[in-house]
Amino acid sequence: MLNIFARASVSRVTDPIGAALVRAGLTPNAMTLIGTAGAFVCALVFFPAGMLLAGTFTVWGFAMLDLLDGAMARARGSTPFGAVLDATCDRLVDGALFAAIAWWAFTVDGNERAAAAALVCLVLAQVISYVKARAEASGLSADGGLVERAERLIIALTGTGLQGFGVPYAVEGSLWLLALLSVITLLQRITAVAKAAREARS
Repeated sequence: MLNIFARASVSRVTDPIGAALVRAGLTPNAMTLIGTAGAFVCALVFFPAGMLLAGTFTVWGFAMLDLLDGAMARARGSTPFGAVLDATCDRLVDGALFAAIAWWAFTVDGNERAAAAALVCLVLAQVISYVKARAEASGLSADGGLVERAERLIIALTGTGLQGFGVPYAVEGSLWLLALLSVITLLQRITAVAKAAREARS
């Protein structure tokens, strides 16, 4: 949903930075890999160790590089491989983040409900993305939805950040909220695919 309302405003800030990085010799694929590696490692190192604030801010920082690789792709010209690489890396980061939060909930916080919520969010995040990819491969549309990747990161990392600052049950509450919104998003995308399929037949 944020993609619809914030893309133009964000692009005005990131596009000049992306163009400058391209002129400096950095490629969009390199930026994608840097951001992915950083977020992946930080999630799996900090959250299982109970370092919620460190995990929150470092994962968020590396995830923000995803904005720059998009801006760089617009400046340099996107490629089919770059789009596939970016989508693949997004899934890896989402998986690492929710797996790491589940690990923390099980082993550090001892909160099985929060761990279950993290695993539900992990599965739904992958399925929501898969529905869009599979629909597009079939020539159908499944864009949009209440919660896309940006919203997932914001909600999950807000929870870990608040818990890191001492707010009890912030992780559990944010993850169950995200799980509910993700179910709604999945239904929205399935509905969009069904509508697109009907229109394609008519």
